[in-house]
Amino acid sequence: MSGAPEVSVCQRCQWDALPADFPHHKLVYHYFTTWTRDGTLNRMHNSLREQVREQVEGRNRQPTAALVDSQSVRGAETVGRPGRGFDAGKKVNGRKRHIAVDTCGLLLAILVTGANVQDRDAARPLLSALRACFPTIGLTWADSGYAGRLVGWAAAHLTLTVQIVAKLAGQTTFVVLHRRWAVERTFSWINRCRRTVRDYKRLPAHHAAMVQWAMIIVMTRRLTRHQNT
Repeated sequence: MSGAPEVSVCQRCQWDALPADFPHHKLVYHYFTTWTRDGTLNRMHNSLREQVREQVEGRNRQPTAALVDSQSVRGAETVGRPGRGFDAGKKVNGRKRHIAVDTCGLLLAILVTGANVQDRDAARPLLSALRACFPTIGLTWADSGYAGRLVGWAAAHLTLTVQIVAKLAGQTTFVVLHRRWAVERTFSWINRCRRTVRDYKRLPAHHAAMVQWAMIIVMTRRLTRHQNT
């Protein structure tokens, strides 16, 4: 998608178990891989996002601010050792999806890595891609996992302000935090899709594509509801 640098729905996705009213599973898989590789999926996703921002949210088509966060997901046996890792904090063996969203929670960029990759390390290619694809963005909110040298690096190299939204003093349970709630909601949207609850794809780019398809479902439904009101 826009900004995915390679940074770009499945118990091992049983393509031959698609519903009977779908085309042949080999044809479906062909278009899945082709559209992922040639940018068709990116263009489709980005066009829908712009329509939702403009028609449903009443905003400009291009965002001026973003939020970044990450989520570790368990990897199936189809995820090879070189592409997976262990997130010691979350006790998850698999992959981590690092995302950037606009203030409406719509996906702007995604980077899929091993779960052992630190947020601030993955943030550099993610923010670089975000800045290149969305030059209108000048401010990004992030949690304390992104604090430190990343803030200065983003300001110096990308002319991008990274503002840290820390937890409340004494916070021990879930609290809806200013700005951060929007990206957390995006993760809940993504996890509504059975095939993105875990990572079943051999290639990180294909898992990123599955996340894009999950967001396409969210956006097409929002547009349909809006047009029917």
